[in-house]
Amino acid sequence: MVKLTKIYTRGGDKGQTSLGDGSRVSKHSLRVAAYGDVDEINAVIGLVRQHVGGEVDEMLARIQNDLFDLGADLCTPEAENPKYPPLRVDQAQVDRLEAEIDLLNAELSPLNSFILPGGSAASAYLHLARTVCRRAERQMVLLSDSESVNPAAIAYINRLSDFLFVLGRFLNNRGKEDVLWVPGANR
Repeated sequence: MVKLTKIYTRGGDKGQTSLGDGSRVSKHSLRVAAYGDVDEINAVIGLVRQHVGGEVDEMLARIQNDLFDLGADLCTPEAENPKYPPLRVDQAQVDRLEAEIDLLNAELSPLNSFILPGGSAASAYLHLARTVCRRAERQMVLLSDSESVNPAAIAYINRLSDFLFVLGRFLNNRGKEDVLWVPGANR
């Protein structure tokens, strides 16, 4: 377990930060941008949790923990024979998201249009989390063009955006209160 006794270290005052393997990189590196976006998703999910309870809150709490796993995965570059085995996202985490998507989606009314972010407060925040999730996914894919990235991590972030979309619909009275796009409505 991580033990934080001192919050500031002054180590980043010149625009560099330490990765999980101890190496130093610029704070604007693709890797730092990717796990920074993951951190932002987690913060938005924290907002969502202020508006839900029960099983939905439990799902989101698990996802928040998974997002810390994902951040740990991203902040530790892959290496042969590392001194300490890094934490990596695994297929079981992706599978759990898929099962939860299927469970929620089975209760939704059919989708006949694109959805505008809105409806309940929780749904609106979920749409915000989904858009940040897509940004994180773009950063992770961009990073994977130049460095090795755990394929399960990319699958997880892709599936998470689907989960956030489906949960947003679920919390809008199982899709009955979705705000639908009306093409050309204001012409």
